Amino acid sequence: MLTIRQLSRSFREGSRVHRVLDRLDAEVRPAERVAIMGRSGSGKSPLLNLLSGIDRADAGAVESDGVEVTSLGEPARTLFRRAHVGFVYQFFNLIPTLDVAENVRLVLELNGVRGAAARTRSLAALAGVGLAARAHSAVDQLSGGEQQRVAIARALVHEPRLLLADEPTGNLDDETAREMLPVLLSLTRTRGAMLVMVTHDEALAAAADRVLELREGRLHARPATPGHRR
Repeated sequence: MLTIRQLSRSFREGSRVHRVLDRLDAEVRPAERVAIMGRSGSGKSPLLNLLSGIDRADAGAVESDGVEVTSLGEPARTLFRRAHVGFVYQFFNLIPTLDVAENVRLVLELNGVRGAAARTRSLAALAGVGLAARAHSAVDQLSGGEQQRVAIARALVHEPRLLLADEPTGNLDDETAREMLPVLLSLTRTRGAMLVMVTHDEALAAAADRVLELREGRLHARPATPGHRR
């Protein structure tokens, strides 16, 4: 379970303090897929940074799998994030000097899994996104959709309990996004991971279990629409 309690975050803009998150309360259940929508500047990415422990809240708490992340010091937050959180970004963030399998394997090595075990798990993760045959390709030889599949494999290879996705279809054309969407959703469901995804993509939001809209610093449930997946 991911629990957010009275979470607040402000940023200073010159002499003005802008509160982007104002006493948020929310829960995400195991294997649930939640989409967060809102206009640019509404605080969606800062919220993901708080959920992962990259940033510190001004007030309130984030509890993930029984660990109150907001109470940890920076080194402990880094270790927690490395072991228990996966990330998928809009721009893939793959390392160009590493091949496909090495990009995926790096996450395992950072968590102390090396050698044959790391190689086996990274190849299995690539097979799960349909890219086992590209394991030793350079990442710049892949299409945008293939690179995002590698990013998904990398995010899930260490079996995190929480997957955070920041505009995961934002750098893909519509057709490629439609192809990638089932991969992201089915893998997180199969592995029992909680998925919180920030998106402007209505198709991605419609495939989530719940849609929350962030406006004026608060989260609001969006009413289900016809065809919305439950």
